Amino acid sequence: MLVEASRSGAVLRLTLNNPPANLLSLAAMDALLAELDAAATDDHVRVIIIAAAGKLFSAGHDLKEMTAHRADADGGKVFFEQTFGTCSRLMQTVVDLPKPIIAEVDGVATAAGCQLVASCDLAIASDRSKFGVNGIDVGLFCSTPAVALTRVINRKRAMEMLLTGEMIDAATALEFGLVNRVVPSEALDETVADYASAVAAKSPVAVKLGKKAVYEQGAMRLADAYDCASRAMVENMLAADAEEGISAFLEKREPRWQA
Repeated sequence: MLVEASRSGAVLRLTLNNPPANLLSLAAMDALLAELDAAATDDHVRVIIIAAAGKLFSAGHDLKEMTAHRADADGGKVFFEQTFGTCSRLMQTVVDLPKPIIAEVDGVATAAGCQLVASCDLAIASDRSKFGVNGIDVGLFCSTPAVALTRVINRKRAMEMLLTGEMIDAATALEFGLVNRVVPSEALDETVADYASAVAAKSPVAVKLGKKAVYEQGAMRLADAYDCASRAMVENMLAADAEEGISAFLEKREPRWQA
């Protein structure tokens, strides 16, 4: 299986399993998309972790697969369009999914693999992890990874990575804002599990509305962003979970979420 799925309570763990580099081949992206699409409507799932088997998180697209299609009658154009279209849908699905997604990175994440990390809501990395958007080294500017990258880190930092193709270590990724935390490799699973459990314990209604509002307002003018966020707050306040949560706070008890 290119993506292995396992669930512990409300936390779904999706493990990229396309060794040795966990390449995001067309089949691997389709498999990950299928798991995410299923999780979107699964009420038992509140948080998703995307991890990887082996020493690499993901080295990005399968260049051998793409090169093979240069022999097609159109020089590979249709296959390239399908590959990058699927990749774009995958990354947008990660952002649009109404449940938080955490990237658990223990190893190298390059090109579309780095794009996947940047697209996730949270990212926790081991201290041996490295990140890069190094398509430029093979004459291919990482334009689609740049979409995700420039939305989470400073543009000049992103352009430095995109233009030089140089890898950055985990500490630099933390400084740039690409990851939330860096921990020793042996503590990675536990740290990610703690994050996932903490988020899963929150109101799923509030998390869903909040995640949507954060991404929607990010591309708006200030006034429009506040209108968007205010509408989300009103919808959230009208939800039963907000009424329950506020009552529980005032009554000094634990809340009982509806879902």
